[in-house]
Amino acid sequence: MDVAHIRNFSIIAHIDHGKTTLSDRLLHRTGTIATRDMQSQLLDSMDLERERGITIKAHPVTMRYTAKNGEVYELNLIDTPGHVDFAYEVSRSLSACEGALLIVDAAQGVEAQTVANVHLANKQKLEIIPIINKIDLPHADIPQARQQLEDILAIPGDTAVLASAKEGIGIDDILEAIVARIPPPKPTGEKSLQALCFDSFFDTYKGVVTHVRVFNGELKAGMQVKLLHSGKSFDVKEVGSFNPKPYIRDRLEVGETGYFTANIKSPKDVKMGDTITDTRNPSPSLPGFQEIHPMVFSGIYPINTADFEHLKINLSKLQLNDSSFAYQAESSVALGFGFRCGFLGLLHMEIVQERLRREYDMDIIATYPSVVYRVTMTDGSVKEIDNPAFLPEANYIEKIEEPMVTAFIIVPNEYIGDIMALVSEKRGTLEHTETLDSRRVMLTCPTPLNEILIDFHDRIKSITRGFGSMDYEYAGYMESAMVKLEMMVNAEPVDAFSCIVHRDKAEIRGRALAAKLKEVIPTQQYQVAIQAAIGGKIIARETVSALRKDVTAKCYGGDISRKRKLLEKQKEGKKRMKSFGTVNIPQEAFIEVLKS
Repeated sequence: MDVAHIRNFSIIAHIDHGKTTLSDRLLHRTGTIATRDMQSQLLDSMDLERERGITIKAHPVTMRYTAKNGEVYELNLIDTPGHVDFAYEVSRSLSACEGALLIVDAAQGVEAQTVANVHLANKQKLEIIPIINKIDLPHADIPQARQQLEDILAIPGDTAVLASAKEGIGIDDILEAIVARIPPPKPTGEKSLQALCFDSFFDTYKGVVTHVRVFNGELKAGMQVKLLHSGKSFDVKEVGSFNPKPYIRDRLEVGETGYFTANIKSPKDVKMGDTITDTRNPSPSLPGFQEIHPMVFSGIYPINTADFEHLKINLSKLQLNDSSFAYQAESSVALGFGFRCGFLGLLHMEIVQERLRREYDMDIIATYPSVVYRVTMTDGSVKEIDNPAFLPEANYIEKIEEPMVTAFIIVPNEYIGDIMALVSEKRGTLEHTETLDSRRVMLTCPTPLNEILIDFHDRIKSITRGFGSMDYEYAGYMESAMVKLEMMVNAEPVDAFSCIVHRDKAEIRGRALAAKLKEVIPTQQYQVAIQAAIGGKIIARETVSALRKDVTAKCYGGDISRKRKLLEKQKEGKKRMKSFGTVNIPQEAFIEVLKS
């Protein structure tokens, strides 16, 4: 198709502002999907996405639209996730577009992730079309939404398109705005093919299927192409687009979005952000996108140790579909062989584990999530530690630095006090507050990443009755009084339960872990001591009492000394047993503690 009639755009918004519903409406209105095939969350193909009502993967789709001027346009849409943990999906999608539809909920207004996504779009110099969605709701406040667009995002409020994706209001206006306001793609002017890989997945029959946006030249079956990062060349077998199911095309031309398959067998050969060019007449590489580094680490182990190789293969397939996830092999005394995996956040970790269980049928157990600490040794060398087992002895450590994030929390005015109490509990500080409108404020709080891992987002939601929202960005490292908390069972350290915590919180954490272990460790013939220790100092203790056999049952009548004699004899036996015995902690106990 002629370049002047192609439009590439993404949909960006805070989670739950109606991106997926709008994309369903656009597909229906352009006739890409017949009415009989319509269903809600059409582009959310994963069970997990449908169950949770969130978008996890970016989905490309090509639509044909006849505008009011009679011209036919090819619209390439990429529906993106809204949750902060999937921001990498959004940044990759935006690099393949010239414009973005920014959706703002008419009832909720601008939220934390809306601000973050607008920054991403501005960085890529995209044309932004604001859309005020859900105008049919009884408590929709359109003037306020327009005002927030101007005050918070510096976007003129009168350029916003009013719509209700659920009721189908304003869909034609949105399509006309896409055609009129988003610029057509421009060829780069190089001598041959230049295409950007922005996503990929693994197909059992076709191998690696790579999503591309063509910036220059054309891509067609039979060509030999070169991936500039890996330097490998492949023969293109098939090219096509999505509607939303893949369909084969003769070629992909300048500005078009689609996929190609080649004889790529290994997931390692394709790198996200790589440039594809013609092998015989190569062009220089396109600017890719910034490589992202994992923030949260957790060990993933197969419950059955024989599944280690299966897990390794499945992780490489999953990494192809989700390039922000990283892994490397490790082993643990308690859990055997497994992998140390890096994630962008806790929801991301949860989704990856759930996908391994569902899509690849893996039985896995995950260790307690941790972050990367920077340890400066007394000899001046610096180590990065993501596993408590590798933390050196305290007398070799000069200082420990922990990763910090700047959290942006948008809350209704009446909850400021409660949220500030939560932030200080999590060792955060309030840097400044900004009034957004008559009802809400934005708090900027530098906070240790380690503290917001588990329940921070949930607690904001419960304190504010669901009205609070949060986004965060990485903010470097800061020195902290971190210590290694070790759990000992019968004076033997158990590495699976050790963790790095702040000195002030070590005792609370140690007591909680000891109490949980007391519940799950089976009773032995002798007393078992469960201790939490920092270095050589015990800070918490629980005792699993011994199984008692009543040895005095057969002793009837006579002097009390006879009973005492039997009890002393039993005590000696238990002492001897304890000196030889070791406590075998069943795997179920590990799973129980790690779940809690």
